[in-house]
Amino acid sequence: MKKLLIAGAMLASFAAIQSASAADLALKAPPPPMWNWTGWYVGGNIGYSWGRDNGPVTFSDPVAGPLFSVNNNTRLDGVIGGLQVGHNWQIQNWVYGLEADIQGSGQRGSSTIVCPGGAPTLLTTPPGSNVLNGACTGGHVGDTGPFNVPAFPVTDSLSEKLEWFGTFRGRVGPTINPTTFAYLTGGLAYGEIRVTNNVSGTSLVGPQGVNGVAVVPGGGSLSNSTIKLGWTIGCGIETVISGNWTGKIEYLYVDLGTVSGSLATNIVTPAGNNLIVGYSSHVTDNILRAGVNYQFH
Repeated sequence: MKKLLIAGAMLASFAAIQSASAADLALKAPPPPMWNWTGWYVGGNIGYSWGRDNGPVTFSDPVAGPLFSVNNNTRLDGVIGGLQVGHNWQIQNWVYGLEADIQGSGQRGSSTIVCPGGAPTLLTTPPGSNVLNGACTGGHVGDTGPFNVPAFPVTDSLSEKLEWFGTFRGRVGPTINPTTFAYLTGGLAYGEIRVTNNVSGTSLVGPQGVNGVAVVPGGGSLSNSTIKLGWTIGCGIETVISGNWTGKIEYLYVDLGTVSGSLATNIVTPAGNNLIVGYSSHVTDNILRAGVNYQFH
């Protein structure tokens, strides 16, 4: 009987211990799963871009060659926004990835370049004098002073717009903590650039040394678009917001290379030929944008 009582007490104690252990386990929540960046993601972004168009605008005579040139520097600023898709691979504390994006752009800019006219001096020099010529157009020398007319200037209104652009880039960087990583990025860039070129001026038509001159307005216009392939490099940081959603801030420098073109006008040069106006523009961009991604884990 005594042995039975001892055995019962031992069973009761064991049951109490088991019950207490089960209660302790129920109070302790399981640790959250460790975040891993490996997998596909899609997302969107919005930002602002500070672009530049830098290069010469040249006024030329088709026979005599260049007459006047100015280095033009135009700002191409505006809001951008678009979509991105990519894939990450995490190896220990490093994240590697590939990302492609396509962006709509409100970037545009314009500038005005003036080729100067002739000196506003009424001459009484003999017929054939060319001192009234401008850099791009011819002046008129009459038989008497009042019919000596200095050449008018030529104005070129040049505007450019980045219609859209995109990139295909690699990304690599370390994790700052399990849910945040910083990265460098770089790769290909591409985009469509539209250029509009409007030239206006005035030709002085009439034989030199003869009184009377016809003042004839002239010019021309050109609009074209070109898809360019270039490169990009930048950096960013991405962190988990909630659930499978992450947010990022990113900077990119984009170089889309050079766009160029020329326009033949009906404005008469000092040599008596039709003036040609050409441009060559090197287009670059500084982009700052914020985005969100949904990670497929």
